[in-house]
Amino acid sequence: MTGPNTVSAPPGPDRAAHEPARVTAAGGPPRRPPVAKPPAPPRPAAAATPAPPPADSKWGLPLVVVVVGMFMSVLDTSIVNVAIPTMQGQFGASPDDIQWIATAYTLCLGVVVPTSAWLGERLGLRRTYLLALVLFSAFSALCGTATSLNMMIIYRILQAIPGGVIPVTCLTILFRMVPPPKLGAAMGLYGLGVVFAPGVGPTLGGYLVEYVDWRLIFYINVPIGILGAIAAMVVLPKFPATPGRAFDLPGFLCIAAACFALLLAVSEGQQWGWTSYPVLILVAVGFNLLALFVIIELQVKQPLLTLRTFTYRPFVISLLLMAIVYTGLFASIYLVPLFLQNVQGITPWNTGLTIMPQALVMAVLTPISGRLFDKIGARYLVIGGMTLNGVADLMMVGINTDMSRTAVLLRLMLSGAGLALCFMPIMTGGMSSLPPAISSAGSAMTTLVQRVTAAIGLAAITALTTVQQAQLFASRSALQQASGANVDPRITQMQSQGPSGLLPLFTALKDKVTTESYSNAFLVVGICVLAAVPLALFLPKTRPTGGGAAPVEI
Repeated sequence: MTGPNTVSAPPGPDRAAHEPARVTAAGGPPRRPPVAKPPAPPRPAAAATPAPPPADSKWGLPLVVVVVGMFMSVLDTSIVNVAIPTMQGQFGASPDDIQWIATAYTLCLGVVVPTSAWLGERLGLRRTYLLALVLFSAFSALCGTATSLNMMIIYRILQAIPGGVIPVTCLTILFRMVPPPKLGAAMGLYGLGVVFAPGVGPTLGGYLVEYVDWRLIFYINVPIGILGAIAAMVVLPKFPATPGRAFDLPGFLCIAAACFALLLAVSEGQQWGWTSYPVLILVAVGFNLLALFVIIELQVKQPLLTLRTFTYRPFVISLLLMAIVYTGLFASIYLVPLFLQNVQGITPWNTGLTIMPQALVMAVLTPISGRLFDKIGARYLVIGGMTLNGVADLMMVGINTDMSRTAVLLRLMLSGAGLALCFMPIMTGGMSSLPPAISSAGSAMTTLVQRVTAAIGLAAITALTTVQQAQLFASRSALQQASGANVDPRITQMQSQGPSGLLPLFTALKDKVTTESYSNAFLVVGICVLAAVPLALFLPKTRPTGGGAAPVEI
């Protein structure tokens, strides 16, 4: 309120700055008006928002370090298979027992992978990655010193513990470190560890086994792991840990036992019989424990694996597509070397050279597909890549004992091109749909699907080819044993020479039956891949957008 003894200030927002002097009734000198402070400059927007994502120069080099660890862990799964026949001879083991070198590793991976997300959050991603890398190198060295089958199996179990942690940690680091607009390019480089390593494994392993020493396939991990750990300590960003998060023990016991039961069933199903009581009991126990795991995770406050990842449709679709494509990849890696070595009699080293062009094609095209993902999204890349891969699998249906290595090589290169174009966009399209808060759970789910799919898919392909070989061999043998006028004169001449005379016929028949069973397996895989192509329509059509990556501390 104003009066005769006051002077009003001008209206408006600057009133405080123009506050008038108050004049006393006695006419004394007016008081000196207070000096108005200039308004504080507005705080920059960057101070009120999260730190921007790191520049290319800040995440490029750390990503290379992460790829080295991922490449080493995936390479070990395929390179060891080449040395198993040699280890069988040195250890004096039976074919059934020697397979436990691979089976024990796979079973332990299934148990460890679900805990990797919790471990990364509890210790911090950087510390977890360093610890896993060092332990993987140390246990690899122990595997190289094994002098018996039991020692090798124990060391492989120890090696699988950090081997299951590395992929989950690497993928989580990538999605925490790389801004969304650059995810495609980053995943293209990351794909060298996921797609290229299984292809180059047989080549490197074949050379070491044939010309050097099989133990080197384990020792080679030691210098790579040491150098990778040193580089990670220097350039890898630090991520905040959440040490207060409790460990979900009931959930871990359920998912670990479920994975163990299912993987053991598919690993030993061929030996025990797919309809035998042990296999059926293991499958029933595994699925019931999975159901119990879901119930537990929906009840606890801090679940081991966040099931909210399954509420994002692109992520679920990516898991389904990844399972199908990964099965096709391992079908090629498993069947083609067997065909080249057992049917055509090619050495392991030459077999690796035949497979190498496929790996090189994937190495070239995977980064390109990542950059294309940043421009056009996942949908069209996945449709084109899966179609190309399915057609290549159907072309392998024409495999026969007289097929040239060039024909096999060209089909493998076509299949590799399809895999390179679709695999990383599938993974990136699914993972980029998840919020950063549950990216670690998504990484664990993705890795678990890859590992379990590789084991189950390989077991299914082995069972299919074995059943086919038994049926085809029985039908061919019945035709050869025809009597009377239907007997081929050449067979009669061979029979007259005794068992040694029939050996060439038996060998030719076995090769023919084996090749036909492989052909049927490629037919099933090709049909499954092409039938799954429509699922790609549910993947994001555009590249990922949104906020930057979570802030990191260098």
